[in-house]
Amino acid sequence: MAKKSNIHFDISERKVLLRIFDIVSVLALLYAVGLVFDFDYFKINSTHWFWSIVLALYLTIFATIFELYNLQKASRFEIVVQNVILTSSATVLFYLLTPFYTPELPDNRLQIVYLYVSINVALFIWRYAYITLISTPRFFKRVLLVGNINEVKEIVESLQKVDPNYKVMGFIDTEPNNTQAVKLFDLESSSIESVSDTIKMHRISEIVVASLHPEAMTVYLYNQLILQLKNGVPIREYTQVYEEITHRVPIQYIDRDFHRYFTFSRGNQNKLYLFFHRMLDLLFSIIGLTFGSLISPFLLIGNLFANRGPFFYTQVRVGKNGKHFRMFKLRSMVIDAEKDGAQWATKKDIRVTRFGRFLRRSRFDEIPQFINVLKGEMSVIGPRPERPVFVEKLSKKITFYEVRHLVKPGVTGWAQVNAKYGMTEDDALEKLQYDLYYIKRSNLFLDISIVIKTLSTIIFFRGQ
Repeated sequence: MAKKSNIHFDISERKVLLRIFDIVSVLALLYAVGLVFDFDYFKINSTHWFWSIVLALYLTIFATIFELYNLQKASRFEIVVQNVILTSSATVLFYLLTPFYTPELPDNRLQIVYLYVSINVALFIWRYAYITLISTPRFFKRVLLVGNINEVKEIVESLQKVDPNYKVMGFIDTEPNNTQAVKLFDLESSSIESVSDTIKMHRISEIVVASLHPEAMTVYLYNQLILQLKNGVPIREYTQVYEEITHRVPIQYIDRDFHRYFTFSRGNQNKLYLFFHRMLDLLFSIIGLTFGSLISPFLLIGNLFANRGPFFYTQVRVGKNGKHFRMFKLRSMVIDAEKDGAQWATKKDIRVTRFGRFLRRSRFDEIPQFINVLKGEMSVIGPRPERPVFVEKLSKKITFYEVRHLVKPGVTGWAQVNAKYGMTEDDALEKLQYDLYYIKRSNLFLDISIVIKTLSTIIFFRGQ
């Protein structure tokens, strides 16, 4: 008889839930306000149905930019409060500035206050309900790991770091020489013989197999897993789970069968997608360079007093198919910053000037790279172009590093908006995992997501 599973939400299900109820709660409260108060600026009826669609679209876009769908932050009310206010403010502002698609500005400005307060209150109530009712242990996804003790620590940390509701409750050590129970974090290893008891005790919703050694997967272990599969417990392979949750390709676990596992996205060969991708490159480049021209007087003054030297800076980088090109940037370091040779940038690098730090954190230093995009040497979205000296070193130490050169490098990208600034080889490995995920799954929707996340990085001043 199939086992009755406990209720839980997958990572994608929680994000969909947040998006749907954000919209539903806001529209429901606005409808109620219209019934109780003299509020006619925003009406929900068959005549003005398009107003609701526009509001929902703005709300979804700005909630994404201000990270209301980041599951780690969505579970912390103090962060949610800040992001709700930012989202509501931007949504109302843009709603007011597009009267062609939305209601004309009301004579009574109190109507705008009703709209702004209603959106805030609706989001606060719903998000508080989410934190107290849904983002609780009762809805956690409870997982049992099957793997070697030497790999379990890294696996647990990587999974729970990204998704706080994905809880590893225990593990089965497949190391044949280990006969004693082993404790790791608050987890205790279970024997293969006690799989059924462990699943019942911890109300396991999923088994994740993470063994890299085929000899560890014995016939007896396979039979135990098949028995749990018959009982209704899903079993998945770790690389699949890792990629789904972290949005990275776990290259350290697929080196033996990389060509079977890593298939390029059809978008890389789809001419229609490539055409639209290039059109977006040209559009964003024109917008970026126009914006750069408008703020250039202020940047020139800042450079004159705080940088004291050349305004522009060029550096050789590795592009598509390993071809070298000169990348344009605004100078953010002192003159002759690398007189002793190329070196990794570090956190609080003393070579970065005070004004240069502002340029980096605002990402204004990257505006000239749109020239490279127009020339076809770069794309707006893609892996970050690296310097030849570092590419040579990293290619020898990190498997598949050269794969990132099969596409054009980008001004921004999946690694740039998700990973921390690369200062070590470990950072380079993490960024490569994100880059390979983008190459593997590139599509228009992922490109849009990267653009939105980039806006979030700029707004929150997270550039390096």
